[in-house]
Amino acid sequence: MSAWRNFLQRYLGRFWLAAVYLFLYAPLVFLVVFSFNSTRQDGVFTGFSLRWYAALMSDTRLVEGFFLSLKVALLTATFSVILGAMAAFVLVRYARFRGRPLFIGLVNAPLVMPEVIIGLSLLLLMVAAQRAIGWPERGMATIVLGHTLLGIAYATVVIQSRLKEMDRAIEEAAMDLGCRPLQVFLLVTLPSIAPAMVAAWLLTFTLSFDDVVISEFLSGPGVTTLPQVIFSYARRGINPSIYAAATLLIAAVSIGIIGYSLAMARQHRKRLRDTASVLRG
Repeated sequence: MSAWRNFLQRYLGRFWLAAVYLFLYAPLVFLVVFSFNSTRQDGVFTGFSLRWYAALMSDTRLVEGFFLSLKVALLTATFSVILGAMAAFVLVRYARFRGRPLFIGLVNAPLVMPEVIIGLSLLLLMVAAQRAIGWPERGMATIVLGHTLLGIAYATVVIQSRLKEMDRAIEEAAMDLGCRPLQVFLLVTLPSIAPAMVAAWLLTFTLSFDDVVISEFLSGPGVTTLPQVIFSYARRGINPSIYAAATLLIAAVSIGIIGYSLAMARQHRKRLRDTASVLRG
C-alpha cells in the first residue's frame, strides 16, 4: 500500500501536469506547423511552404485589422490603468465615503457581467447618444470606450491588491521628512505600485486585443479588428492565412514573455548583489 502511495505521489502529479500542458499547448503546436503547409488541406501536412505568410502580407483586411487592434489595445490599456489606479486608490485609501458600496458594485460589475450584455447595453447607449447629440459614430472610439469599461475592472483589482499590501509607514516617513502629498505620491507611492500597474496594463492590453464580442457590437462600417476578421474568415471555412497570423502573434508574445522574464531575472540578481555588498560593507 505504501509503495502504491509513493508511486502516486511521485508520478501522478507529473503525469497530470504533463497532460494539462499537452491539452493547452498541443493545439498551438499544430497551428504553427500547419501555417507552413503547402496546401489548404486541414489535418494533412503536404509539404513546407511560406505561401500563407506571403498571402498574409497581401491580405489588406488582416493587416488593417491588426493595426486597428494594436491601436485600440494601446489606448484601452493606458486609459484602463489610469482610471483603474484612481479607483483603486479611492477604495483603499478612503475607507468610508457615501456611496462606497455602489461604487464597488459598479467597478466590479464588468467582471461578472457577460460580455454580450455589456456590448448590447453599450450599443444601445451609443445609438441613443448619437441620435441625441450626434456623437459618437461607431468605430474605433466606441470600441476603445467599450474595452476601457471592461479593462477598468481588471486594472482596479490588480492595483488594489498591491495598494493593500503597501506599508503606509513609508509614506508617513516621507511626509515627516518634508515631502508634500504630491511628492509622496510621485516619489513613494507610484514607484511602489508600478509593477502592479505594468501587470494591469499588460492584462488589459491582452483582453482588448483579443476581444470579439464587444467589438462586434461597437464597430462600424469599415472598422474591423483583427479578431473580428479572423472570426469572419473561420466561419467561411479554412484559411491558412489565419494560421500564419496566429503564428506571428504567438512568436511576438513568446519573445515579449522571454524578454520580460530575462529582465526580471537580471534585476533580481542585481538586487541580490547589492544586498550582499551592503551586508559585507
